[in-house]
Amino acid sequence: MHVSRTLLFCLTLATLLLTPFAQASDAFPGSSSFSSASNSSALLTPQQQTFLPVHQAYQLRATYLPGEQTLLQLSWTIAPDYFLYQHAFKVELNGTALPLELPAGKAKYDELLQRDVVLYRDLFTLSVNLPADTALPTVLQVHSQGCADAGLCYPPQVELVSIDSAGITSISLPAGPAPSARPERNSSLPGNPLSLLGALLAAVLGGALLNLMPCVFPVLSLKALSIAGSHQSAHSLHKHGWSYTAGAVTTFTAIAALMLALRASGEAIGWGFQLQNPVFVALLVYLFLLMSLNLLGFWQVGHRFSGAGQSLTEGHSLRASFFTGALATLVASPCTAPFMAGALGYAITQTPWVALGVFAALGFGMALPYLLLTYSPALTRRLPKPGAWMETLRQLLAFPLLLTALWLLWVAGRQTGSDGLVAILCGALALGFAIWLWQHQPRRRWQQFIAIAALLAALWPLASLETTPVQASESHDWQPYSDQRLQELLQQRQPVFVNLTADWCITCLANEKSALDTETTVAAFRDAGIVRLKGDWTNYNPEITGLLAQFDRSGVPLYLLYNGAPGSPPLILPQILREKTVLEAINQVAPYN
Repeated sequence: MHVSRTLLFCLTLATLLLTPFAQASDAFPGSSSFSSASNSSALLTPQQQTFLPVHQAYQLRATYLPGEQTLLQLSWTIAPDYFLYQHAFKVELNGTALPLELPAGKAKYDELLQRDVVLYRDLFTLSVNLPADTALPTVLQVHSQGCADAGLCYPPQVELVSIDSAGITSISLPAGPAPSARPERNSSLPGNPLSLLGALLAAVLGGALLNLMPCVFPVLSLKALSIAGSHQSAHSLHKHGWSYTAGAVTTFTAIAALMLALRASGEAIGWGFQLQNPVFVALLVYLFLLMSLNLLGFWQVGHRFSGAGQSLTEGHSLRASFFTGALATLVASPCTAPFMAGALGYAITQTPWVALGVFAALGFGMALPYLLLTYSPALTRRLPKPGAWMETLRQLLAFPLLLTALWLLWVAGRQTGSDGLVAILCGALALGFAIWLWQHQPRRRWQQFIAIAALLAALWPLASLETTPVQASESHDWQPYSDQRLQELLQQRQPVFVNLTADWCITCLANEKSALDTETTVAAFRDAGIVRLKGDWTNYNPEITGLLAQFDRSGVPLYLLYNGAPGSPPLILPQILREKTVLEAINQVAPYN
């Protein structure tokens, strides 16, 4: 009892200490325009760090120098504590990149880009040789990208240098970055406010809150039911708690390692990427269907399969606890809980070992409620003794699992269309037939062969599953997101709200239902003249993945509110939305519209 009280005290203390960090990680550091707005909501409080507008941080001058070799001299005055990347410079004339001889700069190893880079500070001058047949007037496109030492990086910039017939130059500043441009580092968040210790604690708390997800709670209930039915010794319960924890930590770490490896190889993916694969989703449908049928008594696991099926459902072995923790992780990993955003944002900007440590803490946090239960003698003593009630509860728990399977089936249908949905349903039917035939007594050899054939038939349709474009819903005034559409609106100084979501993200769906698509908020967006863009990440989308990367996010949801002012960064809303929070954010934008 003393141990459980100590753990609970530490958890409560960590929650109180980390509340400011969670709020900070979910709110964007406002520009000067946003900072002067009302901050009545703690969830929308901007960070105190401010940054110069991009064209104040990097002031460009151009000089035309005719002669035997016609030159265009470009000079940047760079503000203190800011720098420009050498590799980002490009000068184009009529769509053709001109050769550049870049001077030496300061070499530095960039931890995020994982490579050596060259930086320019203070004053930087670049001389560009213009082709001999260049006719005036003409316009050149000058590409660059810079960052601040405090952690913020601006999107790649494109400035137009015009040279008139008299050789006089002028520079025009576009309203936003080039539509196809994508920053190579964080273009939104100044230095992450979390330290390593803060990120680890935030990950533990975020993982604990994942247990409230509808798809995870039934799995956790199964383990609680196993405790009620076993009445094991305290030492045995402790071992089961740690086995469950090991399963959660191992699976979280394995998924994170795969994600980091793919990102290092050049793949632009984020957290929850596994549910963008319809084959993986279909296999989860089969798994939850099997578990549901098992709880309903449709089939019982025999000794031959006790190492697989029973390990994932109701066994009392340590292996059963381990695989239950792994299963809970698989179904919870796509969603994001409070405190997770800051922790994951911190993780993906660190070295692989630090990142894996943060993800391991996330798995530990997810297993923590069950672990605390095994260390609480008072709670275990209050569990009712085994009896007929357990069979009723066991069957009752099958229905949340069936509901989870139904939700995953809907996700697969959105990913693959009606043909893919029918293929998965046929596979599920074949799977059910295979189990029924295998369990049927007396069991004959020909039955076993047919059952195996039916099992293979259940897996066969998965090989042909292909994703189809998911159309963002245009109801409630939503328009499909694209980089081009966003830049068009920003160049028109139009306020924009961007909703990055996915059908497999329960948090996203709940936010839309309770906060974004209510009559009050829809009317408020419309009255404020804010265009609403929805980016659907149910299937892989490189533009949405790139936008997430801009803001150091590895998964959805992400909510961005642009006020329409040129060069002004967006306000980031929390990942758990309330209607009041959204309305307050809209009120902050209204004065600039």
